[in-house]
Amino acid sequence: MTQTSLTSLPNPAIAEGHLRRVHHIALNVRDMQASCNFYGNILGLHQLIGDEVPSTLIDLVAAGKVANFQTPDGTILDLFWEPELIPPDPDPQKQFTRANHLAFDIDPELFDQAVMTLRSHQVAIEGEPVTRPTGRGIYFYDPDGFLIEIRCDPE
Repeated sequence: MTQTSLTSLPNPAIAEGHLRRVHHIALNVRDMQASCNFYGNILGLHQLIGDEVPSTLIDLVAAGKVANFQTPDGTILDLFWEPELIPPDPDPQKQFTRANHLAFDIDPELFDQAVMTLRSHQVAIEGEPVTRPTGRGIYFYDPDGFLIEIRCDPE
């Protein structure tokens, strides 16, 4: 795959800086109840209910086919129920989607507490927490085997 600089394209479709933020992230999940428990009760994301649910998703949410969560920075995480979703390879190291992982930022003072919470809920964790010049991180899996990271800046 050849990488092309935007400046070398004759007419870039979207100018740098025009995309403002991530609007939402949508994940397919096989077990909606387990996924809602994971993202809401274990990771502590706010589940949208009632008037908070986007009008375009009200019927799907009411039918149990979609659940919406909001991160503290306002990013929406949509879970779409796909009961026939093929599970990933039993080897958690083998990638199964085009996405690599979803990362959440946390205050460095709360990082160790988050790791203990994951362990207390017996969440499948990928190795031990890592420390890099960019900060600390821990990788773990959601109920469908999707890789999640909690990371923090260096103290």
